[in-house]
Amino acid sequence: MTTVVDKPVTQIPVPLAEPAKRAGPPPVTETESESGTKDERETEGGAGTVAERPDTVHARVEELRRLRAEVHAGPGPQATEAQHARGKLTARERIELLLDEGSFTELEPLRRHRATGFGLERRRPHTDGVVTGWGTVDGRQVFVYAHDFRIFGGALGESHAAKIHKLMDLAEASGAPLVSLCDGAGARIQEGVTALAGYGGIFSRNARASGVIPQISVILGPCAGGAAYSPALTDFTFMVRGVAQMFITGPDVVRAVTGERVSMDELGGADVHASVSGVAAFAYDDEAGCLEDVRHLLSYLPSNNRQAPPALPCDDPADRRTDRLATLVPADPARGYDVRDVIEEIVDDGEYFETQPTWAANVVCAFSRIDGHVVGIVANQPIAGAGALDIPASEKAARFVSLCDAFNIPLVTMVDVPGFLPGVAQEHGGIIRHGAKLLYAYCNATVPRIQLILRKAYGGAYIVMDSRSVGADLSFAWPTNEVAVMGAEGAAGVIFRRQIAAADDPAAMREQMVKEYREELMHPYYAAERGLVDDVVEPGETRAVLARSLAMLRTKHRALPQRKHGITPL
Repeated sequence: MTTVVDKPVTQIPVPLAEPAKRAGPPPVTETESESGTKDERETEGGAGTVAERPDTVHARVEELRRLRAEVHAGPGPQATEAQHARGKLTARERIELLLDEGSFTELEPLRRHRATGFGLERRRPHTDGVVTGWGTVDGRQVFVYAHDFRIFGGALGESHAAKIHKLMDLAEASGAPLVSLCDGAGARIQEGVTALAGYGGIFSRNARASGVIPQISVILGPCAGGAAYSPALTDFTFMVRGVAQMFITGPDVVRAVTGERVSMDELGGADVHASVSGVAAFAYDDEAGCLEDVRHLLSYLPSNNRQAPPALPCDDPADRRTDRLATLVPADPARGYDVRDVIEEIVDDGEYFETQPTWAANVVCAFSRIDGHVVGIVANQPIAGAGALDIPASEKAARFVSLCDAFNIPLVTMVDVPGFLPGVAQEHGGIIRHGAKLLYAYCNATVPRIQLILRKAYGGAYIVMDSRSVGADLSFAWPTNEVAVMGAEGAAGVIFRRQIAAADDPAAMREQMVKEYREELMHPYYAAERGLVDDVVEPGETRAVLARSLAMLRTKHRALPQRKHGITPL
């Protein structure tokens, strides 16, 4: 066998390449160390001029600080003076009043628009006319955006809208309230349809967050055209007299189309929307008082629909007697009284916060606390239209009931109602449809619900005002209650019409029949005997009974049928 032996391979040494030298910065001259190197990517004001950028970390930090100070100062003292001359605060001054001191964190303060044309490329201020961010109110997180009227009149453009969209998404994701401080001239005309699309993004987010987080709009300047629809989609709208106006078409358009001459305040001022249209829940004389009440309202609302409203320690005994109620409410069903006095006597320390107090005054809607826990109160108001339900009152109460249900706020309904307001105007205006809104809201509500009948409760209005038959958990009545299809006089006139007409003394017969009907069907215990009222209580026991009942119902759970959503009778 022949063995093959491999010959060793001779290794030829190859000279190694010389290591590549790393590129390093050029030697720093004394001039460059003081002034920094030139960065051609940095432009000043977006106009294309090359700016010098410092090269040391400390110098760049100082540059950032200067930039932040400029952003915070805004377009300059002249613009700020002009804003103050209009009787208005700046966006940042408003945020400071709303939030806890030092709690504000700003989002995207350096954002600038990227639009061109009509000279916009030469005007690119930071913030793009809206200040966005988050902070706290009484230690609880709140998101806020504020239009800066000093920049483009607060008009909304693409970048402006993008900042608001981002903030709204963060508020919904974080489960915290959103407050918008509105002071803008509508869509930025120079940006065309992109500005309109920005509003669409806001509206869709308003609708998506409805019933998920509290949304509050504060109108502190003009809010015209499409911009007005965002406040209309939120839960509460605040307005300040003299500076706030909200309308779809302005006075000039109204005059051109209809010939009507009207001022901005007459068309869409704070008092108009608080008292006539019902668009605004509150109207104020100054911004400071307005923003203070925004803070107060937030104290009654949970941060989101997964939480209970904030409870507070209470020194007012839950079992405190309320004997004064027996003198506040007259036994005679025809005599008026102010139901707000009744509310004040029952709730903790007499404190409550009424919404829409000057619109649809025949029903009172208010937030308060009983034994430290938040409740929503709906009450007929006898000193306004005898407390009868009409179209505005039905809408007002329905919206309030829906809001309380969305945010886990128990409902106490105080009933003293003679019925629905009769009349051709009401019927032709759709009282059936509008009254059904209130009925639907109560029937759909799953929060604890207690009905308290103070005096009279007649006809369909009794049913609609959260009766046991539509799902109230508990119903209590005072000894003065009268629950019936209608008042005794009207009922006797219908039932005993023939007997009264045939009597020798029709007046005496009518009086006798009225008395008979009242004794048979309208005595205080008729509804209790049939289980439609859980108990007849003394007025002096009212607070204690409500406090015990609300405590029992605090763990209530009721699920609605599986469905996408119901069809509200809009």
